[in-house]
Amino acid sequence: MKINIFTVILSLLLMSCGNNDKVSSKTQTVQDFKNKGHELVYNMTQKTGNYNKLLEKKNVIYTYTYQTPDGKTDLVTEKYIFNGELSYGAYKKHERTLSQLEGPIEQGYDGNEFWLKHNGKILTDEDLMAKVHFNRPTNFYWFTMMQKLLDNGLKYEHLGEKTIDGNEYDIVKVSFDLKDDKPTDIYQLYINKKTMLVDQFLFTVADFGVMDTPNLMKLEYENIEGLLLPTKRKYKKSNWNADVTDAPWIKVKWSDIKFNNNLTEQNFKK
Repeated sequence: MKINIFTVILSLLLMSCGNNDKVSSKTQTVQDFKNKGHELVYNMTQKTGNYNKLLEKKNVIYTYTYQTPDGKTDLVTEKYIFNGELSYGAYKKHERTLSQLEGPIEQGYDGNEFWLKHNGKILTDEDLMAKVHFNRPTNFYWFTMMQKLLDNGLKYEHLGEKTIDGNEYDIVKVSFDLKDDKPTDIYQLYINKKTMLVDQFLFTVADFGVMDTPNLMKLEYENIEGLLLPTKRKYKKSNWNADVTDAPWIKVKWSDIKFNNNLTEQNFKK
Protein backbone atom coordinates (compact mmCIF):
# COMPACT_ATOMS: atom_id res chain seq x y z
CA MET A 1 0.00 0.00 0.00
CA LYS A 2 1.34 3.42 -0.92
CA ILE A 3 0.56 6.84 0.37
CA ASN A 4 0.34 9.92 -1.78
CA ILE A 5 2.30 12.40 0.32
CA PHE A 6 4.34 12.13 3.47
CA THR A 7 6.91 14.34 5.13
CA VAL A 8 10.36 13.28 6.26
CA ILE A 9 13.00 15.28 8.07
CA LEU A 10 16.38 15.50 6.44
CA SER A 11 19.10 16.23 8.99
CA LEU A 12 22.92 16.16 9.12
CA LEU A 13 23.99 12.86 7.58
CA LEU A 14 26.16 11.67 10.48
CA MET A 15 26.55 8.04 9.75
CA SER A 16 27.00 5.34 12.29
CA CYS A 17 30.40 4.68 13.69
CA GLY A 18 31.89 7.99 12.88
CA ASN A 19 31.24 8.82 9.24
CA ASN A 20 30.89 12.62 9.38
CA ASP A 21 29.70 13.46 5.85
CA LYS A 22 26.81 15.93 6.16
CA VAL A 23 23.86 17.30 4.27
CA SER A 24 21.85 20.36 5.21
CA SER A 25 18.78 19.88 7.39
CA LYS A 26 15.51 20.64 5.66
CA THR A 27 12.03 19.25 5.13
CA GLN A 28 11.15 17.61 1.83
CA THR A 29 7.87 16.28 0.49
CA VAL A 30 8.14 12.91 -1.25
CA GLN A 31 5.40 11.82 -3.63
CA ASP A 32 5.93 8.08 -3.54
CA PHE A 33 8.02 5.28 -2.07
CA LYS A 34 11.20 4.39 -3.92
CA ASN A 35 10.51 0.67 -3.54
CA LYS A 36 9.19 -1.96 -1.10
CA GLY A 37 12.21 -1.58 1.17
CA HIS A 38 11.57 2.15 1.51
CA GLU A 39 7.91 1.51 2.33
CA LEU A 40 8.80 -1.05 5.02
CA VAL A 41 11.22 1.38 6.67
CA TYR A 42 8.61 4.14 6.57
CA ASN A 43 6.02 1.88 8.20
CA MET A 44 8.55 0.98 10.88
CA THR A 45 9.08 4.66 11.74
CA GLN A 46 5.33 5.10 12.11
CA LYS A 47 5.54 2.53 14.89
CA THR A 48 8.65 3.85 16.66
CA GLY A 49 7.98 7.53 15.98
CA ASN A 50 9.66 9.51 13.21
CA TYR A 51 12.14 12.39 13.36
CA ASN A 52 9.32 14.92 13.67
CA LYS A 53 8.47 13.25 16.97
CA LEU A 54 12.04 13.71 18.13
CA LEU A 55 12.02 17.36 17.10
CA GLU A 56 8.89 17.86 19.18
CA LYS A 57 10.86 16.56 22.20
CA LYS A 58 13.54 19.21 21.46
CA ASN A 59 16.36 17.49 23.35
CA VAL A 60 17.30 14.55 25.54
CA ILE A 61 19.49 13.69 28.53
CA TYR A 62 20.18 10.04 29.36
CA THR A 63 22.74 7.65 30.82
CA TYR A 64 24.73 5.58 28.34
CA THR A 65 26.38 2.37 29.57
CA TYR A 66 28.68 0.39 27.28
CA GLN A 67 30.32 -2.83 28.47
CA THR A 68 32.75 -5.11 26.64
CA PRO A 69 33.01 -8.85 27.37
CA ASP A 70 36.18 -8.30 29.44
CA GLY A 71 34.22 -6.01 31.77
CA LYS A 72 35.54 -2.65 30.56
CA THR A 73 32.84 -0.04 30.93
CA ASP A 74 31.96 3.43 29.70
CA LEU A 75 29.40 5.29 31.82
CA VAL A 76 28.35 8.53 30.19
CA THR A 77 25.78 11.27 30.66
CA GLU A 78 24.70 12.07 27.09
CA LYS A 79 22.91 15.24 26.00
CA TYR A 80 21.58 16.03 22.50
CA ILE A 81 19.63 18.80 20.81
CA PHE A 82 17.85 17.15 17.88
CA ASN A 83 17.60 20.23 15.65
CA GLY A 84 21.19 20.62 14.51
CA GLU A 85 22.35 17.33 16.05
CA LEU A 86 24.32 18.93 18.88
CA SER A 87 25.97 16.34 21.12
CA TYR A 88 27.65 16.25 24.53
CA GLY A 89 29.03 13.43 26.68
CA ALA A 90 30.36 13.56 30.26
CA TYR A 91 32.30 10.35 30.96
CA LYS A 92 32.15 9.18 34.57
CA LYS A 93 33.90 5.98 33.47
CA HIS A 94 35.90 5.64 30.27
CA GLU A 95 37.67 2.30 30.49
CA ARG A 96 37.37 1.76 26.71
CA THR A 97 37.16 5.36 25.43
CA LEU A 98 40.35 7.39 25.93
CA SER A 99 41.29 5.06 28.77
CA GLN A 100 44.79 6.58 28.83
CA LEU A 101 43.30 9.70 30.45
CA GLU A 102 42.68 9.49 34.20
CA GLY A 103 39.78 11.41 35.66
CA PRO A 104 36.59 12.81 34.10
CA ILE A 105 36.46 13.74 30.44
CA GLU A 106 33.90 15.70 28.43
CA GLN A 107 33.28 15.63 24.69
CA GLY A 108 31.13 17.98 22.68
CA TYR A 109 29.88 19.01 19.26
CA ASP A 110 28.24 22.46 19.20
CA GLY A 111 27.05 22.35 15.59
CA ASN A 112 30.34 23.71 14.24
CA GLU A 113 33.19 22.45 16.39
CA PHE A 114 34.20 19.26 18.17
CA TRP A 115 35.99 19.63 21.50
CA LEU A 116 37.46 17.61 24.37
CA LYS A 117 38.08 18.43 28.02
CA HIS A 118 40.08 16.46 30.58
CA ASN A 119 39.74 17.50 34.21
CA GLY A 120 38.24 20.74 32.94
CA LYS A 121 41.11 21.58 30.56
CA ILE A 122 40.79 21.72 26.77
CA LEU A 123 42.83 19.11 24.87
CA THR A 124 43.69 19.44 21.18
CA ASP A 125 45.86 16.37 20.50
CA GLU A 126 44.90 15.03 17.05
CA ASP A 127 44.79 11.38 18.10
CA LEU A 128 42.53 12.17 21.04
CA MET A 129 40.32 14.42 18.93
CA ALA A 130 39.89 11.64 16.36
CA LYS A 131 38.03 9.68 19.04
CA VAL A 132 35.77 12.66 19.71
CA HIS A 133 34.99 12.96 15.99
CA PHE A 134 34.04 9.28 16.16
CA ASN A 135 32.05 9.22 19.42
CA ARG A 136 29.88 12.32 19.13
CA PRO A 137 28.12 11.58 15.81
CA THR A 138 28.14 7.83 16.49
CA ASN A 139 26.36 8.02 19.84
CA PHE A 140 23.87 10.53 18.44
CA TYR A 141 23.21 8.32 15.43
CA TRP A 142 22.60 5.17 17.45
CA PHE A 143 20.05 6.99 19.61
CA THR A 144 18.18 8.42 16.60
CA MET A 145 18.88 5.67 14.08
CA MET A 146 15.34 4.37 13.53
CA GLN A 147 14.10 7.91 12.84
CA LYS A 148 17.12 8.76 10.66
CA LEU A 149 16.55 5.76 8.41
CA LEU A 150 14.34 8.14 6.41
CA ASP A 151 17.20 10.62 5.90
CA ASN A 152 17.91 11.99 2.46
CA GLY A 153 20.57 10.17 0.44
CA LEU A 154 19.64 6.64 1.49
CA LYS A 155 19.12 3.65 -0.77
CA TYR A 156 16.74 0.82 0.09
CA GLU A 157 16.64 -2.74 -1.19
CA HIS A 158 14.23 -5.48 -0.11
CA LEU A 159 16.33 -8.65 0.09
CA GLY A 160 13.54 -11.10 0.84
CA GLU A 161 12.02 -12.80 3.85
CA LYS A 162 13.33 -15.06 6.59
CA THR A 163 12.00 -16.88 9.65
CA ILE A 164 14.16 -16.74 12.78
CA ASP A 165 13.12 -18.39 16.06
CA GLY A 166 9.52 -18.56 14.85
CA ASN A 167 9.36 -14.87 13.87
CA GLU A 168 8.87 -13.83 10.23
CA TYR A 169 11.03 -10.97 8.96
CA ASP A 170 11.35 -8.73 5.93
CA ILE A 171 15.03 -8.06 5.25
CA VAL A 172 15.87 -4.57 4.00
CA LYS A 173 19.32 -3.34 3.02
CA VAL A 174 19.96 0.36 3.67
CA SER A 175 23.04 2.09 2.28
CA PHE A 176 24.18 5.66 1.67
CA ASP A 177 24.15 7.24 -1.78
CA LEU A 178 27.17 9.57 -1.80
CA LYS A 179 28.77 11.27 -4.78
CA ASP A 180 32.35 10.25 -4.01
CA ASP A 181 33.86 6.75 -3.86
CA LYS A 182 34.33 6.77 -0.09
CA PRO A 183 33.03 3.52 1.46
CA THR A 184 29.97 3.97 3.65
CA ASP A 185 28.20 1.92 6.25
CA ILE A 186 25.63 -0.71 5.32
CA TYR A 187 22.64 -1.77 7.40
CA GLN A 188 20.67 -4.96 6.87
CA LEU A 189 17.44 -4.62 8.83
CA TYR A 190 15.30 -7.53 10.03
CA ILE A 191 11.81 -6.00 10.31
CA ASN A 192 9.38 -8.15 12.28
CA LYS A 193 6.28 -8.70 10.12
CA LYS A 194 4.02 -8.76 13.18
CA THR A 195 5.33 -5.84 15.21
CA MET A 196 6.88 -3.82 12.32
CA LEU A 197 9.93 -3.22 14.55
CA VAL A 198 13.58 -3.93 13.76
CA ASP A 199 14.40 -6.82 16.10
CA GLN A 200 17.97 -7.04 14.84
CA PHE A 201 20.22 -5.67 12.13
CA LEU A 202 23.62 -6.23 10.59
CA PHE A 203 25.96 -3.28 10.19
CA THR A 204 29.43 -2.52 8.90
CA VAL A 205 31.95 0.01 10.18
CA ALA A 206 33.31 1.86 7.16
CA ASP A 207 35.61 4.12 9.17
CA PHE A 208 37.52 1.06 10.37
CA GLY A 209 37.63 -0.47 6.89
CA VAL A 210 35.60 -3.49 7.99
CA MET A 211 33.09 -4.03 5.21
CA ASP A 212 33.12 -7.79 4.63
CA THR A 213 32.46 -8.89 8.24
CA PRO A 214 29.34 -7.28 9.71
CA ASN A 215 28.25 -6.99 13.32
CA LEU A 216 24.89 -8.34 14.43
CA MET A 217 22.92 -6.02 16.74
CA LYS A 218 19.91 -7.30 18.71
CA LEU A 219 17.44 -4.85 20.24
CA GLU A 220 14.89 -4.58 23.06
CA TYR A 221 12.49 -1.62 23.04
CA GLU A 222 11.00 0.60 25.71
CA ASN A 223 8.20 3.15 25.36
CA ILE A 224 9.51 6.53 26.51
CA GLU A 225 6.97 9.35 26.22
CA GLY A 226 5.34 7.82 23.16
CA LEU A 227 8.56 6.88 21.37
CA LEU A 228 9.69 3.27 21.07
CA LEU A 229 13.44 3.31 21.74
CA PRO A 230 15.81 0.31 21.59
CA THR A 231 17.15 0.94 25.09
CA LYS A 232 18.82 -2.46 25.46
CA ARG A 233 21.24 -3.50 22.74
CA LYS A 234 23.89 -6.12 22.28
CA TYR A 235 26.15 -6.91 19.35
CA LYS A 236 29.02 -9.06 18.13
CA LYS A 237 30.66 -10.21 14.92
CA SER A 238 28.48 -12.23 12.55
CA ASN A 239 28.14 -12.87 8.81
CA TRP A 240 25.69 -11.74 6.15
CA ASN A 241 23.35 -14.61 7.07
CA ALA A 242 23.09 -13.18 10.60
CA ASP A 243 24.33 -16.42 12.10
CA VAL A 244 24.85 -16.28 15.86
CA THR A 245 28.10 -17.67 17.27
CA ASP A 246 29.15 -18.53 20.83
CA ALA A 247 31.24 -15.35 21.05
CA PRO A 248 30.33 -13.01 23.94
CA TRP A 249 28.19 -9.93 23.36
CA ILE A 250 29.11 -6.27 23.73
CA LYS A 251 26.24 -4.74 25.72
CA VAL A 252 24.77 -1.24 25.56
CA LYS A 253 22.05 0.25 27.75
CA TRP A 254 20.28 3.63 27.75
CA SER A 255 18.61 4.59 31.02
CA ASP A 256 17.14 7.62 32.84
CA ILE A 257 15.93 9.03 29.52
CA LYS A 258 14.41 12.50 29.86
CA PHE A 259 13.20 14.64 26.94
CA ASN A 260 12.50 18.37 26.68
CA ASN A 261 15.05 19.58 29.20
CA ASN A 262 16.20 23.16 29.70
CA LEU A 263 19.09 22.81 27.26
CA THR A 264 20.38 25.58 25.01
CA GLU A 265 23.17 25.70 22.43
CA GLN A 266 25.39 27.22 25.14
CA ASN A 267 25.35 23.89 26.99
CA PHE A 268 27.31 22.39 24.08
CA LYS A 269 30.03 25.01 23.87
CA LYS A 270 33.49 24.19 25.17
